[in-house]
Amino acid sequence: MGTVLIRPPGHRRDVALRPAATAMVWIGEGHPHETIAVPGVALGENDVLVAVEMSTICGSDVHTVQGRRSAPVPLVLGHESVGRVIAMGDGGAVAVDGTPVRIGDRVVWSVTVSCGTCDRCVHGVPQKCRALGKYGHDRIGVHGDLTGAFGTHVQVRAGTAIVRVPESLPASVLAPASCATATAWAAVSRAARDHDLEGAVVRIHGAGLVGLSAAASAVEQGATGEVLDPAPARLALAARFGAGRIDRDPDIVIEASGHAVSEALAGVATGGTVVLVGSVFPAELVPLDAESIVRRLVTVTGVHNYTGTELAEAVGFLAGRGRAYPFADAVGEVRQLAAIDEAIAAASAPGAPLRIGLVPGR
Repeated sequence: MGTVLIRPPGHRRDVALRPAATAMVWIGEGHPHETIAVPGVALGENDVLVAVEMSTICGSDVHTVQGRRSAPVPLVLGHESVGRVIAMGDGGAVAVDGTPVRIGDRVVWSVTVSCGTCDRCVHGVPQKCRALGKYGHDRIGVHGDLTGAFGTHVQVRAGTAIVRVPESLPASVLAPASCATATAWAAVSRAARDHDLEGAVVRIHGAGLVGLSAAASAVEQGATGEVLDPAPARLALAARFGAGRIDRDPDIVIEASGHAVSEALAGVATGGTVVLVGSVFPAELVPLDAESIVRRLVTVTGVHNYTGTELAEAVGFLAGRGRAYPFADAVGEVRQLAAIDEAIAAASAPGAPLRIGLVPGR
């Protein structure tokens, strides 16, 4: 694929794409995606243009299409992706590790775009930035048309955490890193602030990719863990991700299903920590026994998305000790980008694989 770079006056760089980029635009519940051609983009000073290698369909994408989650339209969905840098703005970009991003780098990037200067960013929660942007969640037009992963390219904006990834890891392992794996890593890391994972007992509710990733992450850091899920097929995967049986109340409970919050709060040991990371749309109201939480000295905390450091650590885990686990098998099907509607329907069907991958086709 060729690119023609034209440097206009000012601080934006025009990038003409030949052939044109393609984006799959969702226009609302009950409507199929529409294909648009994007012949070029205007890159900001520190923007990066990435050619997508593979994107995966997250549960939140399915919920949006089904009308269970509100979103602005028209919209390019998708926020789990891996790709290769093909162009940059005049100021360049810097990866999470502090090194310059180069054309040709294979990368993943955060779901969030943060300003880096507001009080939330300064205090370590850039994923809740006052001026937050999110890939696959923002209406097209304001920041261009390549704003989600369900396209051939993504315009990665300044304020995005970019992580260089190994050439040796399959795209099926890396694409979910920017949502499921990094979120799971963030949940386990949050629990580790309260409890030494070495020798800790962990229970995880939900054998989706977040729950299974959390199990492998916790076990590799010395914990003993179990995964609970009503689906026998998903439970069968848990053992492959390091989960077993526990023989006492858990020190840590990670609720990754969105359906077992009451059970998570009731089942944690005295002095334990409950990390709520699962979500359902619409959210369920859960009764809270405040007296029980107080008397048992239970800590309850929420994790939503992750920091750039946590994304980098999640990739480091996948590239290292995470190779012992079947992360590559999480993507059970791979389909062409043009077949996105059929792929999303398959992802929502009973017995669907943990992830369905989408790859650009010409």
